[in-house]
Amino acid sequence: MTSVRRVAVVGGGITGLTAAYRLRTALGPDVDVVVVEASDRLGGTLRTVRLGDGPLDVGAEAFIGRRPEIPALMAELGIADQLVHPAGKRPLIYSGNALHPLPAGTLMGIPSSASSVVGLVDDATRRTIEAEPDSPLRWEPGQDMSVADLVGGRFGEQVLHRSVDPLLGGVYSGLSGSIGVRAALPTLAAALDDSATSLTAAISAALPPPSSGPVFGALRGGYGVLIEKLVSATRAHTMLGTSVTSIRRESSGWHVDPIGSVDAVVLAVPAPALARILSDAVPAAAAAAAEIELASAVVVAMALPHDVALPDNSGVLVATDAGLETKAFTLSSRKWTHLAERSVSLVRASLGRFGDTRALDWTDETLIDVARQDLRRVSGIDVDPSASVVQRWRGGLPQYAPGHLDRVAAISAAVADVDGLAVAGAWSQGVGVPACVSSATRAAAAVCEVAR
Repeated sequence: MTSVRRVAVVGGGITGLTAAYRLRTALGPDVDVVVVEASDRLGGTLRTVRLGDGPLDVGAEAFIGRRPEIPALMAELGIADQLVHPAGKRPLIYSGNALHPLPAGTLMGIPSSASSVVGLVDDATRRTIEAEPDSPLRWEPGQDMSVADLVGGRFGEQVLHRSVDPLLGGVYSGLSGSIGVRAALPTLAAALDDSATSLTAAISAALPPPSSGPVFGALRGGYGVLIEKLVSATRAHTMLGTSVTSIRRESSGWHVDPIGSVDAVVLAVPAPALARILSDAVPAAAAAAAEIELASAVVVAMALPHDVALPDNSGVLVATDAGLETKAFTLSSRKWTHLAERSVSLVRASLGRFGDTRALDWTDETLIDVARQDLRRVSGIDVDPSASVVQRWRGGLPQYAPGHLDRVAAISAAVADVDGLAVAGAWSQGVGVPACVSSATRAAAAVCEVAR
């Protein structure tokens, strides 16, 4: 391929829109960039709504502060002044009918010592953690297993339910049994590969160094500001409500069903959709993608009276043995200083984990009632919201299960041998927004390299 006249980007989430923007920037104004999205809106799992007297994100709300991708992209698009950081308050964990500080000295909730989880787990579990270095550790370099299989057998089930699962639920909408060590906790896998003598020693070696910088960042006006700027800068032809069912090679480029012939394709879709689209064109990639499962979730955003006595914390994570339907509360008005200025107090309740899709089928009224009841149980707050928004995310997050990196490598290797085709998404380099932007940038560069 020597030139690109028309390129299709399948998927209108943050990954697809970033890929389209990178393609426009690299290939110039004369290329026809077509963004094809199966749903009726752009943004994917990023969505900003109006609640109370201003915007609020009801999908992802923040990004990891130490990663540069989002601030850099915001600067490119002229919205660097939108960058905000949290107030620095710590989250709590609700377990045993009580609120506990989030344990310090942990890696995704896995403690580096028994002292990290004192008060959160019982004395028997604490003694198990203390004795763990004396138990032989069987780990073969390069192997993988679920976080539950590694941690549960050495630290006990309470550590999983009360410390690890609440954090994994927030990142992946998953559980320790559905998430693999190597993909989700690469520094821990590296420490284990490096002949760590115990899980305690491996966690200590894998902990990140202390940082004085902000942990998270966000946009003052919500991610909707970023989405709007990307759409404007990309100047793409957008096709909403259009599902791509397959692609096939042509003599010069690709035929994308149902939009026709293009010179190049970027597939920025969830893994199951990737498997369907590539089933004939790149069967090896399709087979690997079909093994990546998704988790669903629901967000219930509520506007409460401004003077309601919210805990002075960023949020509350809920232990999986606490008996609640809600897995976490984001106390948005406490977490973010710019939201504290609003005339209402904003709270987000999150429901749903991998393998549990019941909440998706409940009515909005039921979901709001469940969120209210669980908030009352956790915090004692019993007030009616003045406004609320329910957002269902069906198949919103890929599960980084054991063997995930091998599946991603298989997809990448199979697609790398095919000219004019690139893939990207939350399944590939990480579920966070910065990782999606990085994935999109790499995919666009691969297509442009072929074009040159």
